[in-house]
Amino acid sequence: MELALGPHRYDVTHRALVMGILNRTPDSFFDQGAYFAFDEFLRKAHQLVAAGADLLDVGGVKAGPGEEVSEAEELDRVVPAVEALRARFDVPLSVDTWRASVARSCFEAGAVVGNDISGFADPDYLPVCAAAGASVVATHIRLAPRVPDPEPHYDDVVGTVREVLRDRAGRAERAGIARERIMVDAGLDLGKTEEQSLVLLRASDRLAELGYPVLLSASNKRFLWKLLDVDRTQAWAGTVAAHALGISLGCRVLRAHDVRAARRVADVMAAVLAAA
Repeated sequence: MELALGPHRYDVTHRALVMGILNRTPDSFFDQGAYFAFDEFLRKAHQLVAAGADLLDVGGVKAGPGEEVSEAEELDRVVPAVEALRARFDVPLSVDTWRASVARSCFEAGAVVGNDISGFADPDYLPVCAAAGASVVATHIRLAPRVPDPEPHYDDVVGTVREVLRDRAGRAERAGIARERIMVDAGLDLGKTEEQSLVLLRASDRLAELGYPVLLSASNKRFLWKLLDVDRTQAWAGTVAAHALGISLGCRVLRAHDVRAARRVADVMAAVLAAA
């Protein structure tokens, strides 16, 4: 299996890529805005690249409920960030946004991936990505970003998520985005209970059967720190376990806060899978 990100192409038959998380938000669930200041943001980016990040994911609005962030504010947060990263690093850049207008501006600034947790709710999103030659992440979410979903119900969570991702990846292909530029993401904790997220993690192989690289966004998620009964900052062991299991079941992109740990897991698992 190949994954194309901008001019870069990766053989992900055995190797998982590590996507370093860079939040330009004052209220992110994990770092609580520690890297909102631009100097701190760039310092963090240098740390992630040095630790082995294959690509960087920049977001200007958190996924969960919070204060309204206007389009102008989101652009102000992420476009200069993408420009600065492009000038400093030779790694693919992803923009974590559900607004087509923000994606377009970030592609012009040097990003090559549109990571849209809304599942392409903006009708202009896929055409914008196709026009830019960008890759995309098709994500499952039950309602919408920033909308509380405290009691999500599914008759068959794996079957539902699998079919929604099949549909969204198909929409991306019909919009003119090449198959090797499409990733799928189960959206763990996005409109899922802790138990539903665990079920979906265990069923990662069912998602990999769709034929697209699976992006695993489990890093420090609620379902892990609730399972371990720890503070959100202490879920590192659960994250490592989720990454190893995910790779063994076919996940090929790890979206991670702790890039060094994710890189080591990915490298060990690549050696194990190649040996098999």
